[in-house]
This record gives sequence, structure tokens and C-alpha cells, in this order.
Amino acid sequence: MISKIDKNTDRKRRHCRVRAKISGTAACPRLCVYRSLNNIYAQIIDDVKGNTLVACSTKEKAVAALLGDKNKSEQAKVVGIELAKKALAKGIEEVVFDRGGYLYIGRVKSLADGAREGGLKF
Repeated sequence: MISKIDKNTDRKRRHCRVRAKISGTAACPRLCVYRSLNNIYAQIIDDVKGNTLVACSTKEKAVAALLGDKNKSEQAKVVGIELAKKALAKGIEEVVFDRGGYLYIGRVKSLADGAREGGLKF
């Protein structure tokens, strides 16, 4: 009998492997991405203190008003731009990108491009 591959378990394994090497500090925090079926979430985290400095997602009312009838990749780009605006307002200019174990294509890439477009440096 053929067993189905659990993609989320593989993603979590990749994420743990990446997290062993990447850590955010106060000077250069970590931009972490989580992608669900319908939404995308992004946080900028200081791992030394364990604080979330800035967060943004497609579920926020301010962002949802900008989304309209865009597809998921375009929505991710809007989230990246809005996250960058919030980060720059708090004085965060440079981050380490943590793709969360996802492949760097599609929505994850769009979010990163939007954050760069908004003014963040990776």
C-alpha cells in the first residue's frame, strides 16, 4: 500500500534545520513567514528577547481593505509592503529572511519582494 507523504512534516523538518543556523537579534531581527491555505502571515522577531516586533497578515482589517480581488501572490506582496512600512516606522531597516521551511517560490517570494520594495534590506 502506498502511503501519502506528509508535506507539513517535511516543511517542519526543513524549518528546524534552517532555524538552527538563523537567529534574529535586536540589530538584525528575523522576518518569519507562515503560509496557510488562504492567508499569509509575516512577523519580525527579536530572538534574543523573544519578542515579536512587527506583524502583518492578510487577515488585518487595514490590509484586507487593500487586497480587493487580488490573487494570493499579489496579496502576499501587499503584506510584504505593509510589513516593511511598519518596520521602517519602528526603525527596523535590515532583517534576516526566514522562509519557514517553504520553497522560495510563489507567495513566499512575493512577500519577500514586497518587503524589499517597501524598503527592508535582507
